[in-house]
Amino acid sequence: MNTEIRKDLAVYIGRFQPFHNGHLALLKQALNKAEHVVVVIGSANQARTPKNPFTWPERCEMIKLALTDAERSRISFLPVHDYYDDVRWVHAVRQGVEQLVTERVSTSQPSIALVGHFKDATSDYLRRFEGWELCSVERASPVDAAHIRDALFGSAGHGLDATLSALSSVAPQTTLDFLRAWVALPFFDSLHKEWLALRRYKEAWSSAPYPPVFVTVDTVVQCAGKILLIKRGQPPGVGLYAVPGGFIEQRETAYQSAVRELREETRLSLLESTMRAALKASAVFDHPDRSQRGRTITHAFYFDLGERSLPEIEADDDAQSAQWFAIEQISEIEDQFHDDHFHMLDHFLGLTTNNREG
Repeated sequence: MNTEIRKDLAVYIGRFQPFHNGHLALLKQALNKAEHVVVVIGSANQARTPKNPFTWPERCEMIKLALTDAERSRISFLPVHDYYDDVRWVHAVRQGVEQLVTERVSTSQPSIALVGHFKDATSDYLRRFEGWELCSVERASPVDAAHIRDALFGSAGHGLDATLSALSSVAPQTTLDFLRAWVALPFFDSLHKEWLALRRYKEAWSSAPYPPVFVTVDTVVQCAGKILLIKRGQPPGVGLYAVPGGFIEQRETAYQSAVRELREETRLSLLESTMRAALKASAVFDHPDRSQRGRTITHAFYFDLGERSLPEIEADDDAQSAQWFAIEQISEIEDQFHDDHFHMLDHFLGLTTNNREG
């Protein structure tokens, strides 16, 4: 007889790209722990990429399809940005859960269980929710979502039946049915091309004696309330918005490489003294998961040109286009940014003013 005291609320955090049997097993554990469960959907509002191919509403749908009506009624979904800032991310999760607690739980001091398993070093976030009871569960399946994504993109829509059949032991049938319909959508082909380009990129470095660490530079340029963005013309991130940037050169400082990349991609040509005077801040963005290419550390420089007339720009090098965007427009296109570039802008400009996700 199970005499364990049930919690008021259980929290289960994941990216679910896509939802598989391991996820389902943990979700069932959470449903056993409490009457109500909050499923935190990570990587919300990211652009579609081979790593994040499914929008957060699509992931919610996959989860709901695998549950009974009674189970669905006990679940709330909380989409959360990545932020690429662990302290800020934990705060956002806590704030979102606390809001849902007030809506779902009548107890003044609710008990909360956090259900998860320690897959690797990336699971350390589970230890950062002080006051919540951590319920560590054994991993139910050795196959993770990355294996499923690779199998899906590897099929490229051909041999799909065989691929889905091979996945029948690792994902609910409802997920496989969802994937069958999803690959027929028009964006699958471009995602497959991105997946192939990333695979070739990583294969080119596979013979290196150590895993490579790439160093890049980026520029955030503000002028008269507008931000300079490019649209990428080469994988990864073809067609996505980004701040101008690229790889550091052997004989340049990070600042010199940043200004050079800015000029090459946008033809923005101002006096060196003007650029130096406009430099307001710099920051290093080094989250291990910030780039699909692999471990990539970028040095970003923030320039504010003041209220002057917008300098002339023209896309060049590997940029499809270059354009000035009003700062208030940036949040509206968050799901069209390459890698962590929206969050890079957020760091310098404070674009997100509250942590409760929509």
